[in-house]
Amino acid sequence: MRSRRRCWWAISLAIGLLVLPGCATPTSLREIEGVPGKISGKTGRRGVVVAAPHGTSDARTGDIAAELARRTGFGVVVATGFNLAPDTREGAGRRYHVNRPLEGAAGRPSSEGVATESARRVYEAYEGRVREVAQGPLTFYAEIHGNNHRDATNRIEIATVGIDRDEALRLRALFELIRDAHLRGNLEAPRLEILVEPADTVRDTASSAKRDGILRLPQRALHIELPKSARTEWRETYTAILADFLVQAVPLPSGP
Repeated sequence: MRSRRRCWWAISLAIGLLVLPGCATPTSLREIEGVPGKISGKTGRRGVVVAAPHGTSDARTGDIAAELARRTGFGVVVATGFNLAPDTREGAGRRYHVNRPLEGAAGRPSSEGVATESARRVYEAYEGRVREVAQGPLTFYAEIHGNNHRDATNRIEIATVGIDRDEALRLRALFELIRDAHLRGNLEAPRLEILVEPADTVRDTASSAKRDGILRLPQRALHIELPKSARTEWRETYTAILADFLVQAVPLPSGP
């Protein structure tokens, strides 16, 4: 119990030390014919960026990324308005994937994505904004997504870059410790399961973004899929959990 309390005080102290000012730098892509949407960025801690490439279509992820940046001092990039067709009862609408040069339906396999000239331009603008906000080499990148699959309603899944199995186990244990510390003061909130690749099998490994998109850039990255409950009813609780987790996740060394 004492060790957990010491960890909790360390988390709080780290958050206070890492909150840094930044400059808002919105970018509009309306000059690209047929492409609505906006990519906004704000600088923060050099080399560290939190982002939401589907800030509109993955409900509340843009708000979550912005709040995470405020709490942690990380740089932030949020893309909004890149939908091509609305959702219907039959399925998710089409959108620019933004974090890779493809367009397709949300939640569908990467193999179904289609490469188009507009999708390439949107991706290049997104990558440019991430590089600008990073202010140099991208050492750590956390991307916030929404997961609406029925089999993932009770868990947070994290695909990774530059993280081996041992570190994934440490990150999962850290996330669980922070989650449980928060939930002791909020017994009504759901205790979402945490899965971290490669220690765990995750539904979305972000293979396309790793191969052709934004996840080619960072030394280490977390591609975080949040279920609806963590983005809506319990958004404040899980945003606070995520902020504490990300502050502690950045300095964890890789390997033994």
